[in-house]
Amino acid sequence: MKQLKITSERLFILSHLFRWTLLVIPVAFTAGSLVALFLWLLDTAISFRFVHPWLLFLLPLAGVFIYFLYKLLGKNSEAGNNLIMDEIHTPGGGVPARMAPLVLLTTVITHLFGGSAGREGTAVQIGGSLAQFFAKKLRLSAADTRMLLTTGIAAGFGAVFGTPVTGAIFALEVLAMGRIKHDALMPCFIASVLADITCSAWGIHHTHYAIHFAETGVTLLSFFHFDALLLIKVIAAGILFGLAGYGFAEVSHTIKNYSNRWIKPAWLIPITGGMLIILLTYVLGTRDYLSLGVKGEFPHSVTIPSCFQAGGATYFSWLWKLLFTAITLSTGFKGGEVTPLFFIGAALGNTIATLTGAPVDLMAGLGFIAVFAGATNTPIACTIMGVELFGADHLLYYAVACFTAYYFSGHSGIYHSQRVAVSKIDSLDHHKDKTLRDVREKRIKTRTSWLKRSKATP
Repeated sequence: MKQLKITSERLFILSHLFRWTLLVIPVAFTAGSLVALFLWLLDTAISFRFVHPWLLFLLPLAGVFIYFLYKLLGKNSEAGNNLIMDEIHTPGGGVPARMAPLVLLTTVITHLFGGSAGREGTAVQIGGSLAQFFAKKLRLSAADTRMLLTTGIAAGFGAVFGTPVTGAIFALEVLAMGRIKHDALMPCFIASVLADITCSAWGIHHTHYAIHFAETGVTLLSFFHFDALLLIKVIAAGILFGLAGYGFAEVSHTIKNYSNRWIKPAWLIPITGGMLIILLTYVLGTRDYLSLGVKGEFPHSVTIPSCFQAGGATYFSWLWKLLFTAITLSTGFKGGEVTPLFFIGAALGNTIATLTGAPVDLMAGLGFIAVFAGATNTPIACTIMGVELFGADHLLYYAVACFTAYYFSGHSGIYHSQRVAVSKIDSLDHHKDKTLRDVREKRIKTRTSWLKRSKATP
């Protein structure tokens, strides 16, 4: 009887995995194909802007077009990634199918006219929108719909960066800070791998990064290379990477909140944002901080790959990219935050390496993944991303940088609908089960109340 129960359990697991493989196949294939189309259009748009730099002057008008497009057709698509997270946590009106084409088109427009944005948000929204579409067609239950939405996140992320393992872990880790639910682990992994394969099958090639630094320190155990001085530098850098992730999230949210409060009518917000981007571009005398930052307009441009070389970035390249991206995304333009976070982290790592004498390529790579870890509260996914992008030789340093950045970014992040399942430290346990939106609003109220009391005290 016991053997029969064990056998029946294995058969149930097998049938469960087979069912979910069939469910994620259409999501993965369509998401991978749309992401491939998106990446091709994005590369074409950026190359076209390089040839026609005057397009930057039309950025404010492009922002107005995006605003009215979402107002007329967007429904609740404006919420983007946060809508998908909300639907996974608490199902409501669903993720509209129109989200995928809308965000694809408007992200390409943002980059065509020089807005500083990324591509992860677009890919995730494509995956989530398609997952919701297939869930409705297949009449899935609320629980199954939530799981399929999670696989949509994995498919979009894995395909857009060519990191299938990271895509699966990211989809599970990003939903709730401090907790990973493994019920969707295999479906997310299958979706991410299939979407990545599909995207590659369309001839899309991802940017390759390399860390050539070779450890020469004292060997610790048989599989780690350990340099005490370098490790201290990595810990200190991890703190700065976490603060940079926190800074990006806070600056973005602050610009958005004050823009909505002070600028009326609302269509003036993207005009203001576009004009600020133009002004900053000409004040700094460079177009290096526009668009993705993966490839440069000129051989000497500051880009993510250039940050892996000595002299490949200025001391404040990370700060300028932070401001350009925060202004762009907070004033109504579309795109993701992750690729700009890669730029910010790699440029900050370049600066830290220059000032401390640490290996430039290693520190740039650590910043690449660690600022992302701090801003999204996904240290495990980002550590794995380091392995998928740079190889496993420096896994110890990846983990140290990402875990440190995760703690020092605090209870903040770029996704307001992310929930606090487990607080980062026990004394902040009052944040538990709240969204980052709730945490930030409470923090602002507490700070405002304290300032009022301080002014009232003679």
